[in-house]
Amino acid sequence: MSTRKRTWTNAKGEEKTAWVVDYADTKGKRRLKTFKLKKAADQFAATATVEVREGVHVADRASVTVEKAGSLWLASGEKAGLGRSTINQRKSHLEHHIKPMIGDTLLSKLTVPAVRDFEDRLRKDGRSSVMAKKIITSLGSILADASERGLATRNPVRDIRGSRNSSERRTERRQKGRLEVGTDIPTREEIKSLVAALDAHWRPLLVTVIFTGMRSSELRGLRWQDVDFKRGEISVRQRVDQFRKVGPPKSEAGARTIPVPPLVTNALKELKLKQGSKQEIVFANPDGESRSHSNVVTKGLQPAMVRAGVTIDIGKIDRNGKPIVKAKYTGLHALRHFYASWLINRKEDGGLGMPAKMVQERLGHASIVMTMDVYGHLFPRGDDGGELADAATALLT
Repeated sequence: MSTRKRTWTNAKGEEKTAWVVDYADTKGKRRLKTFKLKKAADQFAATATVEVREGVHVADRASVTVEKAGSLWLASGEKAGLGRSTINQRKSHLEHHIKPMIGDTLLSKLTVPAVRDFEDRLRKDGRSSVMAKKIITSLGSILADASERGLATRNPVRDIRGSRNSSERRTERRQKGRLEVGTDIPTREEIKSLVAALDAHWRPLLVTVIFTGMRSSELRGLRWQDVDFKRGEISVRQRVDQFRKVGPPKSEAGARTIPVPPLVTNALKELKLKQGSKQEIVFANPDGESRSHSNVVTKGLQPAMVRAGVTIDIGKIDRNGKPIVKAKYTGLHALRHFYASWLINRKEDGGLGMPAKMVQERLGHASIVMTMDVYGHLFPRGDDGGELADAATALLT
Protein backbone atom coordinates (compact mmCIF):
# COMPACT_ATOMS: atom_id res chain seq x y z
CA MET A 1 0.00 0.00 0.00
CA SER A 2 1.44 3.35 -1.02
CA THR A 3 0.47 7.00 -0.87
CA ARG A 4 1.69 9.31 -3.59
CA LYS A 5 1.15 12.82 -4.80
CA ARG A 6 -0.46 13.30 -8.20
CA THR A 7 -0.19 16.54 -10.18
CA TRP A 8 -1.90 17.35 -13.46
CA THR A 9 -3.12 20.27 -15.58
CA ASN A 10 -6.81 20.59 -16.35
CA ALA A 11 -8.47 21.86 -19.53
CA LYS A 12 -8.18 25.46 -18.33
CA GLY A 13 -4.46 25.13 -17.91
CA GLU A 14 -4.71 25.09 -14.11
CA GLU A 15 -2.39 22.85 -12.16
CA LYS A 16 -4.21 20.47 -9.80
CA THR A 17 -2.85 18.31 -7.01
CA ALA A 18 -4.31 15.27 -5.22
CA TRP A 19 -3.11 12.39 -3.05
CA VAL A 20 -3.67 8.85 -4.21
CA VAL A 21 -3.68 5.70 -2.10
CA ASP A 22 -2.68 2.70 -4.24
CA TYR A 23 -3.44 -0.69 -2.67
CA ALA A 24 -4.73 -4.22 -3.20
CA ASP A 25 -8.02 -5.17 -1.57
CA THR A 26 -8.85 -8.42 0.22
CA LYS A 27 -9.27 -10.21 -3.13
CA GLY A 28 -5.95 -8.93 -4.48
CA LYS A 29 -7.60 -6.45 -6.83
CA ARG A 30 -5.77 -3.15 -7.29
CA ARG A 31 -7.62 -0.13 -5.95
CA LEU A 32 -6.96 3.61 -6.23
CA LYS A 33 -8.55 6.14 -3.91
CA THR A 34 -8.00 9.88 -4.30
CA PHE A 35 -7.95 12.53 -1.56
CA LYS A 36 -7.54 16.28 -1.58
CA LEU A 37 -5.38 16.33 1.55
CA LYS A 38 -2.42 14.15 2.46
CA LYS A 39 -3.71 13.82 6.03
CA ALA A 40 -6.95 12.24 4.84
CA ALA A 41 -5.03 9.92 2.50
CA ASP A 42 -2.72 8.80 5.31
CA GLN A 43 -5.68 8.14 7.64
CA PHE A 44 -7.40 6.04 4.99
CA ALA A 45 -4.22 4.11 4.24
CA ALA A 46 -3.71 3.29 7.91
CA THR A 47 -7.28 2.09 8.32
CA ALA A 48 -7.37 0.19 5.03
CA THR A 49 -4.12 -1.61 5.85
CA VAL A 50 -5.65 -3.08 9.01
CA GLU A 51 -8.97 -3.90 7.30
CA VAL A 52 -7.27 -5.65 4.37
CA ARG A 53 -5.08 -7.65 6.76
CA GLU A 54 -8.16 -8.72 8.75
CA GLY A 55 -10.10 -9.49 5.58
CA VAL A 56 -12.94 -7.04 6.24
CA HIS A 57 -12.14 -4.17 3.89
CA VAL A 58 -14.81 -3.12 1.40
CA ALA A 59 -13.77 -0.70 -1.34
CA ASP A 60 -16.18 2.03 -2.44
CA ARG A 61 -16.68 0.38 -5.84
CA ALA A 62 -17.50 -2.92 -4.15
CA SER A 63 -19.88 -1.26 -1.70
CA VAL A 64 -23.64 -0.83 -2.11
CA THR A 65 -26.01 1.96 -1.22
CA VAL A 66 -28.08 2.05 1.95
CA GLU A 67 -31.19 1.55 -0.24
CA LYS A 68 -29.78 -1.64 -1.78
CA ALA A 69 -28.66 -2.95 1.61
CA GLY A 70 -32.15 -2.18 2.95
CA SER A 71 -33.75 -4.27 0.20
CA LEU A 72 -31.49 -7.21 1.06
CA TRP A 73 -32.39 -6.73 4.73
CA LEU A 74 -36.10 -6.92 3.96
CA ALA A 75 -35.57 -10.07 1.93
CA SER A 76 -33.62 -11.62 4.82
CA GLY A 77 -36.48 -10.93 7.20
CA GLU A 78 -39.06 -12.43 4.88
CA LYS A 79 -36.98 -15.57 4.35
CA ALA A 80 -36.49 -15.88 8.12
CA GLY A 81 -40.27 -15.95 8.54
CA LEU A 82 -40.61 -12.74 10.55
CA GLY A 83 -44.16 -11.69 11.39
CA ARG A 84 -46.09 -9.61 8.89
CA SER A 85 -46.32 -6.65 11.27
CA THR A 86 -42.54 -6.71 11.76
CA ILE A 87 -41.93 -6.78 8.00
CA ASN A 88 -44.38 -3.92 7.49
CA GLN A 89 -42.60 -1.86 10.14
CA ARG A 90 -39.25 -2.52 8.44
CA LYS A 91 -40.67 -1.45 5.08
CA SER A 92 -42.12 1.72 6.59
CA HIS A 93 -38.82 2.72 8.21
CA LEU A 94 -36.92 2.06 4.99
CA GLU A 95 -39.35 3.64 2.50
CA HIS A 96 -40.50 6.70 4.47
CA HIS A 97 -37.45 7.66 6.51
CA ILE A 98 -34.17 5.98 5.54
CA LYS A 99 -34.34 6.00 1.73
CA PRO A 100 -35.43 9.65 1.31
CA MET A 101 -32.54 10.91 3.45
CA ILE A 102 -29.58 8.55 3.03
CA GLY A 103 -30.73 5.94 0.52
CA ASP A 104 -28.08 6.95 -2.07
CA THR A 105 -25.20 6.88 0.44
CA LEU A 106 -22.65 4.10 0.01
CA LEU A 107 -22.22 1.92 3.10
CA SER A 108 -18.47 2.52 2.90
CA LYS A 109 -19.13 6.25 3.40
CA LEU A 110 -21.64 5.86 6.23
CA THR A 111 -19.62 7.01 9.23
CA VAL A 112 -20.47 7.80 12.85
CA PRO A 113 -20.79 11.55 12.09
CA ALA A 114 -23.05 10.73 9.12
CA VAL A 115 -25.35 8.62 11.30
CA ARG A 116 -25.48 11.33 13.98
CA ASP A 117 -26.38 13.88 11.31
CA PHE A 118 -29.12 11.55 10.03
CA GLU A 119 -30.49 11.20 13.57
CA ASP A 120 -30.51 14.99 14.02
CA ARG A 121 -32.31 15.47 10.71
CA LEU A 122 -34.97 12.95 11.69
CA ARG A 123 -35.81 14.96 14.81
CA LYS A 124 -35.56 18.29 12.98
CA ASP A 125 -38.06 17.06 10.39
CA GLY A 126 -40.62 16.29 13.08
CA ARG A 127 -40.03 12.66 14.07
CA SER A 128 -40.44 12.04 17.79
CA SER A 129 -37.48 10.84 19.85
CA VAL A 130 -39.10 7.41 20.13
CA MET A 131 -39.65 7.15 16.36
CA ALA A 132 -36.11 8.40 15.62
CA LYS A 133 -34.69 5.75 17.92
CA LYS A 134 -36.67 3.00 16.18
CA ILE A 135 -35.49 4.18 12.75
CA ILE A 136 -31.86 4.24 13.89
CA THR A 137 -32.31 0.72 15.27
CA SER A 138 -33.54 -0.40 11.85
CA LEU A 139 -30.53 1.27 10.22
CA GLY A 140 -28.24 -0.62 12.60
CA SER A 141 -29.98 -3.85 11.65
CA ILE A 142 -29.50 -3.08 7.95
CA LEU A 143 -25.77 -2.52 8.52
CA ALA A 144 -25.46 -5.72 10.56
CA ASP A 145 -27.08 -7.69 7.72
CA ALA A 146 -24.80 -6.00 5.17
CA SER A 147 -21.74 -6.79 7.29
CA GLU A 148 -22.66 -10.48 7.32
CA ARG A 149 -22.84 -10.33 3.51
CA GLY A 150 -19.40 -8.72 3.27
CA LEU A 151 -20.85 -5.44 2.01
CA ALA A 152 -19.94 -3.28 5.00
CA THR A 153 -16.80 -2.96 7.06
CA ARG A 154 -18.22 -1.41 10.18
CA ASN A 155 -21.52 -0.61 11.86
CA PRO A 156 -21.48 3.06 12.95
CA VAL A 157 -24.84 2.66 14.73
CA ARG A 158 -23.27 0.03 16.98
CA ASP A 159 -20.23 2.26 17.46
CA ILE A 160 -22.44 5.13 18.63
CA ARG A 161 -24.34 3.01 21.11
CA GLY A 162 -21.20 1.37 22.39
CA SER A 163 -19.70 4.77 23.12
CA ARG A 164 -22.53 5.86 25.39
CA ASN A 165 -21.43 5.98 28.99
CA SER A 166 -23.41 4.69 31.93
CA SER A 167 -24.54 8.20 32.89
CA GLU A 168 -26.21 8.68 29.50
CA ARG A 169 -27.95 5.30 29.77
CA ARG A 170 -29.22 6.16 33.27
CA THR A 171 -30.57 9.47 31.98
CA GLU A 172 -32.34 7.65 29.15
CA ARG A 173 -33.97 5.24 31.59
CA ARG A 174 -35.15 8.12 33.78
CA GLN A 175 -36.73 9.83 30.79
CA LYS A 176 -38.74 6.71 30.02
CA GLY A 177 -40.36 6.98 33.44
CA ARG A 178 -41.71 4.28 35.72
CA LEU A 179 -45.09 2.65 35.51
CA GLU A 180 -47.30 4.07 38.23
CA VAL A 181 -50.17 2.36 40.01
CA GLY A 182 -53.31 4.37 39.32
CA THR A 183 -51.83 5.93 36.18
CA ASP A 184 -50.42 3.08 34.10
CA ILE A 185 -51.43 0.14 36.30
CA PRO A 186 -55.03 -0.29 37.53
CA THR A 187 -55.44 -0.34 41.31
CA ARG A 188 -56.98 -3.25 43.24
CA GLU A 189 -60.19 -1.26 43.71
CA GLU A 190 -60.41 -0.47 39.98
CA ILE A 191 -59.97 -4.12 39.06
CA LYS A 192 -62.64 -5.15 41.57
CA SER A 193 -65.05 -2.62 40.04
CA LEU A 194 -64.16 -3.76 36.52
CA VAL A 195 -64.75 -7.45 37.27
CA ALA A 196 -68.10 -6.61 38.87
CA ALA A 197 -69.15 -4.64 35.78
CA LEU A 198 -68.30 -7.31 33.17
CA ASP A 199 -71.21 -8.65 31.15
CA ALA A 200 -71.58 -12.33 30.27
CA HIS A 201 -70.28 -11.85 26.74
CA TRP A 202 -66.89 -10.32 27.61
CA ARG A 203 -66.38 -11.71 31.10
CA PRO A 204 -64.48 -14.91 30.11
CA LEU A 205 -61.93 -13.04 27.97
CA LEU A 206 -61.29 -10.11 30.30
CA VAL A 207 -61.00 -12.12 33.52
CA THR A 208 -58.54 -14.35 31.66
CA VAL A 209 -56.41 -11.32 30.81
CA ILE A 210 -56.58 -10.00 34.36
CA PHE A 211 -55.50 -13.26 35.98
CA THR A 212 -52.99 -14.52 33.39
CA GLY A 213 -51.41 -11.36 31.99
CA MET A 214 -51.49 -12.95 28.53
CA ARG A 215 -50.59 -10.78 25.56
CA SER A 216 -53.35 -9.88 23.12
CA SER A 217 -51.87 -12.10 20.39
CA GLU A 218 -51.64 -15.00 22.86
CA LEU A 219 -55.31 -14.62 23.79
CA ARG A 220 -56.30 -14.64 20.14
CA GLY A 221 -54.34 -17.84 19.60
CA LEU A 222 -55.65 -19.68 22.67
CA ARG A 223 -57.26 -23.07 21.85
CA TRP A 224 -59.46 -25.21 24.04
CA GLN A 225 -56.81 -27.93 23.97
CA ASP A 226 -54.52 -25.45 25.78
CA VAL A 227 -56.96 -25.09 28.71
CA ASP A 228 -56.67 -27.72 31.46
CA PHE A 229 -59.81 -27.41 33.60
CA LYS A 230 -58.79 -30.23 35.91
CA ARG A 231 -55.41 -28.75 36.84
CA GLY A 232 -56.56 -25.14 36.56
CA GLU A 233 -53.92 -24.16 33.99
CA ILE A 234 -53.65 -22.38 30.66
CA SER A 235 -50.76 -23.20 28.33
CA VAL A 236 -49.48 -20.62 25.87
CA ARG A 237 -48.45 -22.56 22.77
CA GLN A 238 -49.19 -20.21 19.88
CA ARG A 239 -50.15 -16.66 18.99
CA VAL A 240 -52.27 -15.03 16.29
CA ASP A 241 -51.04 -11.67 14.97
CA GLN A 242 -53.14 -8.72 13.78
CA PHE A 243 -53.35 -10.28 10.32
CA ARG A 244 -54.76 -13.50 11.80
CA LYS A 245 -51.57 -15.39 11.01
CA VAL A 246 -50.88 -18.24 13.43
CA GLY A 247 -47.33 -18.61 14.73
CA PRO A 248 -45.25 -19.61 17.75
CA PRO A 249 -45.10 -17.45 20.90
CA LYS A 250 -43.13 -14.20 20.80
CA SER A 251 -40.01 -15.89 22.17
CA GLU A 252 -38.94 -19.26 23.57
CA ALA A 253 -39.85 -17.99 27.04
CA GLY A 254 -43.30 -17.05 25.74
CA ALA A 255 -44.26 -20.74 25.65
CA ARG A 256 -45.38 -21.27 29.24
CA THR A 257 -48.07 -22.71 31.51
CA ILE A 258 -49.99 -20.31 33.76
CA PRO A 259 -51.99 -21.45 36.82
CA VAL A 260 -55.38 -19.72 37.02
CA PRO A 261 -57.92 -19.26 39.86
CA PRO A 262 -61.40 -20.86 39.83
CA LEU A 263 -62.86 -17.50 38.76
CA VAL A 264 -61.20 -17.97 35.37
CA THR A 265 -61.87 -21.70 34.91
CA ASN A 266 -65.55 -21.26 35.81
CA ALA A 267 -65.95 -18.43 33.29
CA LEU A 268 -64.24 -20.51 30.60
CA LYS A 269 -66.41 -23.56 31.36
CA GLU A 270 -69.53 -21.44 30.80
CA LEU A 271 -68.08 -20.16 27.52
CA LYS A 272 -67.29 -23.68 26.33
CA LEU A 273 -70.85 -24.83 27.03
CA LYS A 274 -72.18 -21.96 24.90
CA GLN A 275 -69.78 -22.66 22.03
CA GLY A 276 -70.25 -26.41 21.87
CA SER A 277 -67.67 -29.05 21.10
CA LYS A 278 -66.82 -28.07 17.50
CA GLN A 279 -65.14 -24.76 18.30
CA GLU A 280 -61.33 -24.82 18.46
CA ILE A 281 -60.52 -21.18 19.30
CA VAL A 282 -61.46 -20.09 22.83
CA PHE A 283 -62.13 -16.41 22.14
CA ALA A 284 -63.67 -16.65 18.69
CA ASN A 285 -65.90 -14.22 16.83
CA PRO A 286 -69.28 -15.35 15.40
CA ASP A 287 -67.47 -16.73 12.34
CA GLY A 288 -65.29 -18.98 14.49
CA GLU A 289 -62.12 -16.93 13.86
CA SER A 290 -59.92 -15.16 16.35
CA ARG A 291 -61.25 -11.80 17.50
CA SER A 292 -59.39 -8.69 16.38
CA HIS A 293 -57.48 -6.69 18.97
CA SER A 294 -59.43 -3.50 18.24
CA ASN A 295 -62.74 -5.33 18.68
CA VAL A 296 -61.72 -6.57 22.13
CA VAL A 297 -60.56 -3.12 23.22
CA THR A 298 -63.33 -0.93 21.79
CA LYS A 299 -66.28 -3.30 22.26
CA GLY A 300 -65.20 -5.14 25.39
CA LEU A 301 -62.62 -3.43 27.60
CA GLN A 302 -63.43 0.26 27.24
CA PRO A 303 -67.23 0.02 27.67
CA ALA A 304 -66.66 -2.18 30.74
CA MET A 305 -64.32 0.44 32.17
CA VAL A 306 -66.99 3.11 31.71
CA ARG A 307 -69.68 0.94 33.34
CA ALA A 308 -67.31 0.29 36.26
CA GLY A 309 -66.66 3.99 36.74
CA VAL A 310 -62.97 3.56 35.94
CA THR A 311 -62.91 6.71 33.85
CA ILE A 312 -61.37 10.12 33.32
CA ASP A 313 -63.12 13.40 32.51
CA ILE A 314 -62.16 14.64 29.03
CA GLY A 315 -63.17 18.22 29.85
CA LYS A 316 -66.36 18.31 27.74
CA ILE A 317 -70.07 18.12 28.53
CA ASP A 318 -72.96 16.44 26.73
CA ARG A 319 -76.33 17.91 25.72
CA ASN A 320 -77.65 17.48 29.26
CA GLY A 321 -74.73 19.33 30.79
CA LYS A 322 -73.09 16.20 32.18
CA PRO A 323 -69.32 15.68 31.96
CA ILE A 324 -68.21 13.36 29.15
CA VAL A 325 -65.90 10.61 30.37
CA LYS A 326 -63.85 7.89 28.73
CA ALA A 327 -62.13 4.72 29.89
CA LYS A 328 -59.13 5.48 32.11
CA TYR A 329 -57.09 2.58 30.72
CA THR A 330 -57.49 2.22 26.99
CA GLY A 331 -55.50 -0.94 26.23
CA LEU A 332 -55.22 -4.57 27.27
CA HIS A 333 -51.60 -4.06 28.30
CA ALA A 334 -52.82 -2.17 31.38
CA LEU A 335 -54.37 -5.45 32.56
CA ARG A 336 -51.08 -7.25 31.88
CA HIS A 337 -49.36 -4.62 34.03
CA PHE A 338 -51.90 -5.26 36.79
CA TYR A 339 -51.25 -9.00 36.63
CA ALA A 340 -47.52 -8.34 37.03
CA SER A 341 -48.16 -6.11 40.05
CA TRP A 342 -50.47 -8.74 41.54
CA LEU A 343 -47.71 -11.35 41.26
CA ILE A 344 -45.21 -8.97 42.88
CA ASN A 345 -47.26 -7.42 45.70
CA ARG A 346 -46.93 -8.82 49.22
CA LYS A 347 -49.52 -11.34 50.35
CA GLU A 348 -50.65 -9.02 53.13
CA ASP A 349 -51.40 -6.45 50.40
CA GLY A 350 -53.49 -8.90 48.39
CA GLY A 351 -50.74 -10.08 46.07
CA LEU A 352 -48.83 -13.33 45.63
CA GLY A 353 -45.40 -12.12 46.75
CA MET A 354 -43.51 -13.98 44.03
CA PRO A 355 -39.76 -13.61 43.42
CA ALA A 356 -38.57 -11.90 40.25
CA LYS A 357 -37.67 -15.11 38.42
CA MET A 358 -41.17 -16.54 38.81
CA VAL A 359 -42.69 -13.24 37.67
CA GLN A 360 -40.50 -13.39 34.55
CA GLU A 361 -41.69 -16.93 33.80
CA ARG A 362 -45.38 -16.13 34.31
CA LEU A 363 -45.14 -13.08 32.02
CA GLY A 364 -43.16 -14.93 29.37
CA HIS A 365 -40.33 -12.38 29.31
CA ALA A 366 -37.23 -13.44 27.37
CA SER A 367 -34.93 -12.28 30.19
CA ILE A 368 -35.01 -11.25 33.83
CA VAL A 369 -33.50 -7.92 32.75
CA MET A 370 -36.70 -7.09 30.86
CA THR A 371 -38.81 -7.92 33.91
CA MET A 372 -36.71 -5.81 36.25
CA ASP A 373 -36.48 -2.88 33.83
CA VAL A 374 -40.27 -2.65 33.64
CA TYR A 375 -41.40 -3.82 37.08
CA GLY A 376 -38.32 -3.75 39.32
CA HIS A 377 -39.53 -0.69 41.25
CA LEU A 378 -42.70 -2.56 42.32
CA PHE A 379 -40.85 -5.22 44.29
CA PRO A 380 -40.96 -4.64 48.08
CA ARG A 381 -37.67 -3.47 49.53
CA GLY A 382 -36.24 -5.47 52.40
CA ASP A 383 -34.91 -2.47 54.30
CA ASP A 384 -38.01 -0.30 54.67
CA GLY A 385 -40.86 0.10 57.12
CA GLY A 386 -40.79 -1.93 60.30
CA GLU A 387 -37.57 -3.79 59.46
CA LEU A 388 -35.68 -0.50 59.19
CA ALA A 389 -37.13 0.75 62.49
CA ASP A 390 -36.21 -2.50 64.25
CA ALA A 391 -32.68 -2.35 62.88
CA ALA A 392 -32.22 1.26 64.10
CA THR A 393 -33.52 0.35 67.55
CA ALA A 394 -31.20 -2.65 67.77
CA LEU A 395 -28.24 -0.51 66.75
CA LEU A 396 -28.81 2.17 69.37
CA THR A 397 -29.71 0.00 72.36
